[in-house]
Amino acid sequence: MPKQQAALPTISGLLIKSAQFLKGKGSASPRLDAELLLAEVMGLSRIELYTNFEQPLTVAEVDRYRELIRRRGRGEPVAYILGRAYFRNLTLAVSGAVLIPRPETEHVVDAALFFLMERDWSEPPRVLDVGTGSGAIAISLAAAFPEARVAASDDSAEALALAAENARTTGVAERIAFVRSDLFDGLEPLETFDLIVSNPPYVSETEWPDLPRDVSGFEPREALYGGADGLDFYRRLAVEAPQFLKPRGGLILEIGYSQAEAVRELLGASGMFSDIAVIQDYAGHDRVVTAQRI
Repeated sequence: MPKQQAALPTISGLLIKSAQFLKGKGSASPRLDAELLLAEVMGLSRIELYTNFEQPLTVAEVDRYRELIRRRGRGEPVAYILGRAYFRNLTLAVSGAVLIPRPETEHVVDAALFFLMERDWSEPPRVLDVGTGSGAIAISLAAAFPEARVAASDDSAEALALAAENARTTGVAERIAFVRSDLFDGLEPLETFDLIVSNPPYVSETEWPDLPRDVSGFEPREALYGGADGLDFYRRLAVEAPQFLKPRGGLILEIGYSQAEAVRELLGASGMFSDIAVIQDYAGHDRVVTAQRI
């Protein structure tokens, strides 16, 4: 009697087993991860997965899905596996060369847009995004405030190339200039801006061991680590940013949840900033520091 061929697994069955596997591997969102990866393999939306629960997969789909689940089980972030992340209303390409954009950083964009929209500009305002990474902040500002002339800097050539690609795919490439620079070192000495924004590295030495495996093991250390106390880049920004800001120009910085007072003190000690304020995120954590150049 011929051997009966095993039935191919269904969407429902694979999701249950994959979520259990990922939970055992320490994923904080095992079911979501399993759904996103299966939707990618099958070319479906997450909603379509649920409306086709009993649909069997082909052998090729099962093999590809298992490989993606293995990668996630080793800790690789879903965004890197998919090659894209979502920020505000944007879909951005990401790779291990850049930090994965996070919802908390949207508060930087919101504060920057408030700064730009509350003023009357006699000429297009100039904005600089320091350490642009994937370009999330710069592209969001160029898209939401088309009058602005945006520059985006990064010390990584690979990150700049990815950010430029994202600017092209989102249709704002003509409004952003990308510059290879370690903070301000690559800029023209007399160049000035109306607004400087940044999400600098701010993880401290003591915080590093507590980072999730999919962060410390896969995202670029240079985009995360801010020195022994996490404040190395804020010290530089407090001293160097005023040279590149016009009088009454704005400075908007993302911070770690415990760094507000230290960053306020650094900016205040420079003697070059006024109106230093702190903005909290939706979880009630200090997330953004804003200031105005004297």
